Amino acid sequence: MARNKFNVDEELEAPFNWQQFKRAFVYVKRYKGMVAGMFCISIVTILLGLLSPKIQQWVIDRFIPDKNIALIVTFGVCYLLVQIGIILLNRFRSKISIRVGQSIVTDMRTDIYEHLQKLGFDYYDSRPHGKILTRVINYVNSVADFLANGFINAILEFLNMFFILFFMLATSPKLTLVILAGLPVFIVYIIITKPKQRRFRQKRANKQSNTTAYLAENINGAKVTQAFSREEMNEGIYDGLLGETRKYYLRAVYLGHGMWPMSAIIMRGVQMAIYLTGVFVFIDDFISPDGIFQLGMITAMVQYSNRFWGPIQRLGNIYNQLLDTMAYLERIFQVLDEPVSVDDAPNATDLPDINGEVKFDNVLFEYEKGVPVLRHVSFDVAAGESIALVGPTGAGKSTIINLLSRFYNVTEGAVLIDGHDLNDVTLKSLRKQMGVMLQDSFIFSGTIMDNIRYGRLDATDEECIAAAKAVHADEFIRHMEKGYFTETRERGDGLSAGQKQLINFARTLLSDPRILILDEATSSIDTNTEQLVQEGIAALLKGRTSFIVAHRLSTIKNCDRIMYIEAGRIAESGSHAELMASKGLYYKLYMSQLNQLRDIAEQAV
Repeated sequence: MARNKFNVDEELEAPFNWQQFKRAFVYVKRYKGMVAGMFCISIVTILLGLLSPKIQQWVIDRFIPDKNIALIVTFGVCYLLVQIGIILLNRFRSKISIRVGQSIVTDMRTDIYEHLQKLGFDYYDSRPHGKILTRVINYVNSVADFLANGFINAILEFLNMFFILFFMLATSPKLTLVILAGLPVFIVYIIITKPKQRRFRQKRANKQSNTTAYLAENINGAKVTQAFSREEMNEGIYDGLLGETRKYYLRAVYLGHGMWPMSAIIMRGVQMAIYLTGVFVFIDDFISPDGIFQLGMITAMVQYSNRFWGPIQRLGNIYNQLLDTMAYLERIFQVLDEPVSVDDAPNATDLPDINGEVKFDNVLFEYEKGVPVLRHVSFDVAAGESIALVGPTGAGKSTIINLLSRFYNVTEGAVLIDGHDLNDVTLKSLRKQMGVMLQDSFIFSGTIMDNIRYGRLDATDEECIAAAKAVHADEFIRHMEKGYFTETRERGDGLSAGQKQLINFARTLLSDPRILILDEATSSIDTNTEQLVQEGIAALLKGRTSFIVAHRLSTIKNCDRIMYIEAGRIAESGSHAELMASKGLYYKLYMSQLNQLRDIAEQAV
């Protein structure tokens, strides 16, 4: 079912999709005022920086030959003030940049999180959760940094080059041509290396995602790993994934870092050419009317050359960052563009208060196309009736309650409550009238009281405690160090499986649902506790439509109707007494469990 696992790369998008980059600028536009401020400050710092070579030229060519100490000191002070101004303005710009970057991170993560909340179970079933986390955390950080800094810096570097070119032309047009002569060589290098850099950086992003997915999987399965002594084998797999990540990272970096030495070599060659052409070719251009060789002009051109190739080197680094950003944007927008498979229809209406009548009308369902899990299932349930779903693993029991909760859409047919097709009502109005306790007893970090109140956020402490008492969770909660205000660790670590299920059960009962769904709700509760829970929920089941999935058949004997599900169909249906009398599939299953319990009792004796 999974589209990819931790060791399966995601598909690469070959074309350089500028539309994604344009789309990402929606986040920048929200802070256009601060971005404009950064832009203006940067232009001022660029212009101030370009004054420095001119100041040095004037001092060397004019004031030093004239021995004008006053002007030398004055321009020296001006030079110092210019440098201080540049430092202060850059500091202020950095503060704005950090604020914009973090705002973009917040906005982008919020959008992704909101979309993830809407995506159906099929999305989470089909990919490692570690890869989803990589997009929300790592990729968003990198993209936000580029949008807040990299792109603006790229524009500024181009402007910087334009201003430098203007100053160079104003100083010496001929030496300007010498400086520009090295630019075509650098452009050819970029054109040659660009495709490889993009490919390596995309592959590195994939390998990094795989590594994070495997790490997340192993953190969740740490107890299983140690129970089966898989530490060394898992370390080997993780080392292999890290090695793949490192390999493509180094390949991308080697190509990317080649831009700096290439530009440095060209820059040094250009500087040598400036001195040679200035002294031997264009020397007449640097002789003043009074016959003095103007060394300051050549010195200024050398500095402008450094400043001209500086932006080119920085643009090379920004280009590398752009390649990473494009690879990350592809993954981020894959999440945001993932269609919501289970959503409110355009004309959906709120489901009114229900009685609890349920109808499955010729329902066909497939998790994977062409592989039916439910095969044209039809049944009617009266309001207040309790239904037990039994049968072998994979028969379709949990699928029925997933469709009733509309965690998935039916492939064919319809599911109705009180005559309302679930596809025609809003999800919120449907689920607020249903109490669902899934097999996985998930406990959030927080207090026990917080976890119970999750079922109804406006519930009082007294109502939460009453729900806990109804399922006999109150007994063990009060014996804890801080009672209901005891802090629970992530996923309820430190609580027994039975305790977690009782808290979960209290949470579900607190919502006071019209339809109650219990999916293996008592599977981790010992026999004594189970008896207490059964007593506690007996009254709550009265007047409510309930669906109970259980492998432990002793827990569903008193249900109004038992449906035996096999191969996606209802093979048998009736009360416990009726099915036992017919001696069919349910009878065989029940007697098998009864014999197992007898064998265990005899062995214990």
